[in-house]
Amino acid sequence: MPGLLQLFRTVSHLKLRQMAYQLIRRLGSPTKVSPIIGIVALRQRVALSLPVMRRMHGEENAFTFQNVTRCFDPARFNWAAPDMDKLWRYNLHYFDYLQEKGRPWESKSFLVESWIQSNPQGVPDAWEPFPVSLRIVNWIKLFLSPEAAGKLEERWLKSLYVQAQWLEKNIEYHLLANHFFKNGKALVFAGCYFDGVDAWRWLKKGLTIIGEEVDEQILEDGGHFERSPMYHSMILEDCLDIDNIMTGMPSPEVQMLRQRLRQKIGTMIVFLDGMCHPDGDISLFNDAAIGIEAKAATLFDYFERLTGEKAKKITGGACVFCKSGYYILSPRPGDRLIIDCGPVGPDYQPGHAHCDTLSFELSLLGRRVIVDSGCRQYVDGDIRQYNRGNAGHNTVSIDGENQSEVWGAHRVARRAYPLDAALEATPDGSLRFSGAHDGYCRLPGSPVHRRTVTWSGNILLIEDRITGRGCHDIESRLHICPDLAVALTACRAVIQDGPELLATVSLAGEGRIERESGWYCPEFGIQRSCVVLTTTQRNVSLPFYGGWKITTGTSACASSF
Repeated sequence: MPGLLQLFRTVSHLKLRQMAYQLIRRLGSPTKVSPIIGIVALRQRVALSLPVMRRMHGEENAFTFQNVTRCFDPARFNWAAPDMDKLWRYNLHYFDYLQEKGRPWESKSFLVESWIQSNPQGVPDAWEPFPVSLRIVNWIKLFLSPEAAGKLEERWLKSLYVQAQWLEKNIEYHLLANHFFKNGKALVFAGCYFDGVDAWRWLKKGLTIIGEEVDEQILEDGGHFERSPMYHSMILEDCLDIDNIMTGMPSPEVQMLRQRLRQKIGTMIVFLDGMCHPDGDISLFNDAAIGIEAKAATLFDYFERLTGEKAKKITGGACVFCKSGYYILSPRPGDRLIIDCGPVGPDYQPGHAHCDTLSFELSLLGRRVIVDSGCRQYVDGDIRQYNRGNAGHNTVSIDGENQSEVWGAHRVARRAYPLDAALEATPDGSLRFSGAHDGYCRLPGSPVHRRTVTWSGNILLIEDRITGRGCHDIESRLHICPDLAVALTACRAVIQDGPELLATVSLAGEGRIERESGWYCPEFGIQRSCVVLTTTQRNVSLPFYGGWKITTGTSACASSF
């Protein structure tokens, strides 16, 4: 259980509106709505250009979420799925699988009908605002698809209508951030799909939410303000979907928002490209996992089909996303280093934050070499704390403490703030990053971690300087991708992919390299053992200097072995 001070440091960052709605949510119960009498009206000339389609996992009645598969008997389809964790159950109620390639109409119609019969208003999981928001959008995507023409049942439309009415009365003001954005998107979809007084009200409310949140949540450099590449991909697809559904809406208010979205979407595309590795998948900073959201290439394709424009990509060299706090060094095709020196997220909602300030990921010759530990699950436990804490990242720990006070599954008390971050290309062709954070100023002597990264030719130098006072324990880690082999002596590690030499790692200062076992969780539900290179200095007097020297490519000579 958290202490009172830790709890205070956590809730003190909340907005007053969040605090008020947290109390309302705890003291009351969700508002219910009445069943629909009569026929619901649909708006004419509303259409969707082909949205993102998902890959089908297994059989029609076998559902795979978080890399966990559960088979259901159609005759006894149990939507409660009590033996699965909450996020798995949430996915079951999202209905993303309606967008799967190859799933027949009979399966889709069965699932919609079964859900309506089995989930009366107020059922846990099914009727929480976030799943409701995703389900509304997925049902409307299905109902607007060519295969649904002439096949829609009136009870399906009435259920969808009631869900939109319910969502309007149960907006997630207590959470805000991506949940709030999803609520707004669902109201826009429902407002565009249906006609009548209610629909116009939903559309107006959805437009207001998206209009406000797109400016707050999408930063000037195109990054999503929760600083997770996975959630960035999610919100990018949301923006593309909203643009898509509003195409046939002539309202000036709608078209003005479309224009603003188009501007934001363009910068989001560039940001997503920068945050991907040469293998085409996202980096794993904060709560990020591969395979949850659409791949970057799929989103680029969706953007091009929807807008008729070519998706812009970064061209290499030095790339700065200073508002988001990500700095990319790409000296050659196939090589990319991504450094995090930004805030952990919005102060009032850092639920997806990790202790990855001044951590980095590195790809060489198109392969991931130094990796973030990723995100296995949202349920609290040892692996959740490992993924969120300093131990799961390629950065410096002082006195065994986390740089930000992460606790529980999604809580942060005191948090590290970035300092003096900059990236430049020097006259000699080198790329040089420098930055710092104040996360350890709470410790005796107020230590500050400063990191400089210089990539010059085949030499990558990571220099760490700890300023402040007193004596402290200093530890630094590098997580090596488990697909690679690591050979180690006290002063050098050689990293190979089969017979191919990728890099040699040595220390930039005094000390000894140790080999530990850590975890790499590139997808939800996946937990792979990996080599972690560590170096530790005990009870050293500040200031302290140390770091790593990585020699890449054919210059990484393994002759000493």
